[in-house]
Amino acid sequence: MPTVPVLDATGKKAGTLELKPDVFGVEIRGPLLHQAVTRELADRRAGTHDTRGRSEVSGGGRKPWRQKGTGRARQGSIRATQWKGGGKPFGPTPRSYEQDMPREMRREALRAAVAAKLAAGRISVVEAVAVPDGKTKSLVTQLGSLGVKAEPTLLVVRELGENVARSARNVSWLTVETPLHVSVYQLLRARQVVFERLGLLALEEALGK
Repeated sequence: MPTVPVLDATGKKAGTLELKPDVFGVEIRGPLLHQAVTRELADRRAGTHDTRGRSEVSGGGRKPWRQKGTGRARQGSIRATQWKGGGKPFGPTPRSYEQDMPREMRREALRAAVAAKLAAGRISVVEAVAVPDGKTKSLVTQLGSLGVKAEPTLLVVRELGENVARSARNVSWLTVETPLHVSVYQLLRARQVVFERLGLLALEEALGK
């Protein structure tokens, strides 16, 4: 059964937490993780890109010159695609990039992501993260005592309080999330993942089979 040490606010070991093997000991399947990350990044795209075709640009209602007798190539509109200022052929139009993925596959990808981080020794568990003064320096100091460096880090808290949210707002390398909103991309992108003990238990319960 996988286990992970639980640290106190000063970084000292305060106990050990046993984890469910059906969540933190699953097979790590690369193609499944790739599909989950691709889906998440695709869903983030706004899809508002747009170009105007020849029917959307203004002007060009009159044939520029007669069909025959001028020696020039026949033209029907100065807003055709080959003209400067004409419509763009085959340009992008607004669309949705959302991709479907069955719920159980999404859950399995999350299990694989946390199992990969645990196997790599990139998960730390702290009893609780408290920032009473809501200052960034206090939070960074507390994370530093846990061995967290200034590199992409994911902090998973049981509940996102106002003080923690305010103190983490200006830390560019830190992402704070709750257990029910953690994503595969966030887990894989982070070099270090710090869980509150109750946050880890809540994620374990949500992903339990």
